[in-house]
Amino acid sequence: MSARLVIGAMSGTSADGVDAALVHITGRGHDMRPTLRQHLHRDYRSQLRTKIFALRQIGTVQLAELAALGREISLAYADAVNALLCEANVSLDDVHAIAAHGQTLFHNPPDTIQWLDPALLAARTGCRVISDFRRADCAAGGQGAPLVPFADYILFRDPTRSRVLLNLGGIANLTWLAAGGSIDHLIAFDTGPANCISDHLMRRHDPAGPGFDASGALAAAGRPIDRVVRAVLSDAWFANPPPKSTDAPAMIALFDAAIEQAGAANTPLPNLLASACAITASSILSAIDRWLPGRADELIVSGGGCDNQQIMRLLRAAPFPVIRSDDLGVPSSAKEAIAFALLGAATLDGTPSNVPAATGAARAVVLGSITPAQ
Repeated sequence: MSARLVIGAMSGTSADGVDAALVHITGRGHDMRPTLRQHLHRDYRSQLRTKIFALRQIGTVQLAELAALGREISLAYADAVNALLCEANVSLDDVHAIAAHGQTLFHNPPDTIQWLDPALLAARTGCRVISDFRRADCAAGGQGAPLVPFADYILFRDPTRSRVLLNLGGIANLTWLAAGGSIDHLIAFDTGPANCISDHLMRRHDPAGPGFDASGALAAAGRPIDRVVRAVLSDAWFANPPPKSTDAPAMIALFDAAIEQAGAANTPLPNLLASACAITASSILSAIDRWLPGRADELIVSGGGCDNQQIMRLLRAAPFPVIRSDDLGVPSSAKEAIAFALLGAATLDGTPSNVPAATGAARAVVLGSITPAQ
């Protein structure tokens, strides 16, 4: 298939809502070339976000609640996709598929849950749906994450510049692309928390609030608690070599335990947020220094954490330029939705799109399950 329109739809571990991207894709495999036609973000309703976070933190749920949650998430995806098509003034007949990640409820490889009802999404949009991308990699012995390196290689490889691609969602993950290297030579893994600890603190401080520290302004007014930062970063997970992945509840639990052990529960919120940002930036820079085989020419950042100026300020302590993916023509807020559009196109082509060097899988596999249009 030489050209197709694919919608990538993504809701990350921050659980703030659905990003949907309409992408025109030409070519196949690693030679695919995407062009973003339209992107939008639809916030989850506040009650839905609350349910998701409560389930992820507690870890247990009644079956009836789980079923209802899947329906709510799927309808939120459908609303985002239908709004995207309306804004783009594109006919559904022209869209080849929706590649929908679903909402991560649990991730502890080899077990993983990205909750979505693809049949309901297909019924509400009239389009076939590709979903459940992580399981095939887990079945092949991998972590099921990160999956974005396939898209990172397509979008950002360069013959002369070695690049680190960093996504700041709830969790931070990076991809190393050596200058002129093949996809088999890339390195990719989760580095630890990005926004998840800060968002957790904001939700706890103001349950009715936005759930994030806008622009990192509160964190910038605080001072990190050194003993808390050291305690979190001393956890064995950070010392484990890649491939590796993690999930927001695990990182939040580490932080809460460190706060309790330090007797810092009554610390002012700005200092707690400053500590969270210090953990995020320190874990990223340490991982780059420790696990990557060469010096990067640039660090290219995407995801919601780009807007946290405190995290970005700390990252700019790196000995190489730090830029946003926007500077290279890929909107930071749309990058992961574009990535899933590319993963969906690969599924339609029957092309493996996991990267065993990144996930630890025993072999390359075709990802995703296809649900026909209803």
